[in-house]
Amino acid sequence: MVIGFVGAGLMSLKQAISVIMGANIGTTVTAQLIAFDIGDYAWVFVFAGFIMFFFLKKREKVADIGQILFAFGLLFVGINTMSATMTPLADSQFFISLMMKVQDVPVLGVGLGAFMTVAVQSSSATIAVLQNLASTAGPDGVSSIIGLAGAIPILFGDNIGTTITAILASIGQSINAKRTAVAHVIFNLSGTCLFVWFIPQIVKIVQFISPKGPEIDVISRQIANTHLLFNVTTMLIWLPLIPVLAAIVTKLIPGKENEIAREETMYLDYNIIDRPLFAIHLATKEISRMASFTQEMIVNDKEAFLGNQEENANTSLEIEDSVNNLHEKITDYLSQILATESATDSQADRISVLMHISAAIEHMGDYLATIAGLAVEKAKNGYEFSDIACAEIYELFDQTSRMMRDTMKSLSSDDTALAIEVMSDNEEIKKSEVRLRKKHMERLYEKKCSPEFTASYTDVIHNIVRIGDCCRNVAETVTENDYLDYEEVGETA
Repeated sequence: MVIGFVGAGLMSLKQAISVIMGANIGTTVTAQLIAFDIGDYAWVFVFAGFIMFFFLKKREKVADIGQILFAFGLLFVGINTMSATMTPLADSQFFISLMMKVQDVPVLGVGLGAFMTVAVQSSSATIAVLQNLASTAGPDGVSSIIGLAGAIPILFGDNIGTTITAILASIGQSINAKRTAVAHVIFNLSGTCLFVWFIPQIVKIVQFISPKGPEIDVISRQIANTHLLFNVTTMLIWLPLIPVLAAIVTKLIPGKENEIAREETMYLDYNIIDRPLFAIHLATKEISRMASFTQEMIVNDKEAFLGNQEENANTSLEIEDSVNNLHEKITDYLSQILATESATDSQADRISVLMHISAAIEHMGDYLATIAGLAVEKAKNGYEFSDIACAEIYELFDQTSRMMRDTMKSLSSDDTALAIEVMSDNEEIKKSEVRLRKKHMERLYEKKCSPEFTASYTDVIHNIVRIGDCCRNVAETVTENDYLDYEEVGETA
């Protein structure tokens, strides 16, 4: 998720590095839970979660908690299954001799741990297997088959192997996303390179801070504590050096972020599409970006129509193609979030609202493209509007431009009061259309303007007013209960 946010420009490289440090500490919780034998109750969590999720679906919050419990229990069922499968290794003479070598050659253990984690792409799973395997008695029936000194190098290797997930996630992503993955590798690799030389000292420290008792009874707790100690200490070393780490990965992966073409998406990330909370936030950012292009269009249209600038009209038409493409990609992305079936009912409602908003913005682009076409026609035919008519159209353009800005601001900040103002402004714009048509008819009657200008004048006013209607549609979604605040999503991200 962090790599997705960096790739989407929602998080800086330094911010991502700090989050990775925290995530490395957070992942140690699984090892602690294993050490406290939570896995013995795995099926209880699975059963309770299934009942809550399957039979209480109408109570959304209860169903969500049930889904969490079910997944939590299933995690430990999987770990228990993997551990049970590897238990017979304790009777293998080859495996016993391999573990003895690990104690004498720590690098071998590091490589073994890294290979195991790369294979399953989960350090939590491989560390849990290591804990269960270490709790198996050796030939003497008292001491661990591995021992803490043998388990620590494998634990270090697990921490290196887990970086493969970040590396795979960064493929095809932006330069900063790749730098984030490399920062994760450097963080875990540097900790291993440092602490692998102090394994005897680490063993003494961990034995001192861990519960006392027979080795096979306490070694699971010792491994969990080593995992926590390793990540916390590495974090404390690197925390004041985050700018240095950022500079290192920037040096290793040089270059600048390529500019993203208008028609290409900037925020949508399909790697996190099965996490609706975050995927919806990215879609919201992309919709805001699409809306900014329509604001560019209205500026270009005003210059094109009132200043006879055909180049501005052509630019506006090019932007409209990009808006159409973005609308299609956003709609597809939102549809795929629903297709994962991981979205809750309230999230499905949000997706429906976002589709409605995206369509409204796309309609704005259509109306603005029509105005650009009218500007080209006006320039080619040499129509010259009176100063009064130009001033009226100028004022209407400005009203609509302000309305568009307020609409997008109310959308991004969920500002209901501002949304109500937008709806009020739309009524004023509609009144302006009636008033301007009436004034134009008066000028025609008084022969102050040419009749052939009438179609161009009334068409441009009509399309500007239709843009106001689209703004009202978006504002209405903000004032209704269907649209919920996305700020908390941004803070979580």
